[in-house]
Amino acid sequence: MSATRYLVPAAPHEVEIVEKKSRFIAAIQRVQSPEDAKAFAEQVRAAYPDARHHCWAYVAGAAGSTHPCGMSDDGEPHGTAGRPMLQILQNCCIGEIMVVVTRYFGGIKLGTGGLVRAYSGAVQAALETLPTEEAVDKLTIKLQVGFEHEQALRHQLDLLNLPIQHVKYGSGVSISTEIPMDQLDDALNQLNGALPHGAMQLTKG
Repeated sequence: MSATRYLVPAAPHEVEIVEKKSRFIAAIQRVQSPEDAKAFAEQVRAAYPDARHHCWAYVAGAAGSTHPCGMSDDGEPHGTAGRPMLQILQNCCIGEIMVVVTRYFGGIKLGTGGLVRAYSGAVQAALETLPTEEAVDKLTIKLQVGFEHEQALRHQLDLLNLPIQHVKYGSGVSISTEIPMDQLDDALNQLNGALPHGAMQLTKG
């Protein structure tokens, strides 16, 4: 799968494992920003208010990316929860993903190695059954033409299955659309080829 097309969580997902009487509940959800991640962490904390720890990690970008990302041990010994969880997410070929692992202490200390294994195991167990879907990295572009070329441009966008997001009229017509990044060059070539030379101007973003 290309860097512009990658898997993301298709729905919220939760799995529980037990390690020496401690319960580890791994909750996964799609996040696309640090703000999304903060909101999800707070949501899980509210769902399990009596739990001892809510450790988390997220990668809010494409699969395999290292930014934006974050992690928290939430009171567990440093490096025993957040970092191993983040490493799994960065290598799982799934993007825009966050996991919060809630721990209910069972009375038996696990030690640092045991904690790493338990938090990592909870994340792996959740990933094994996580429903996913494909996400497509897209670029928003604005196409500007004279009024006489509006219908030709609309027709070409329709042929390319590109959505018309916004239309603005002024001295000419400005139409905004989204193009999948892995189709960008071909789509722009076809759009330019369908209109007289110099009839269309475009801006990205």
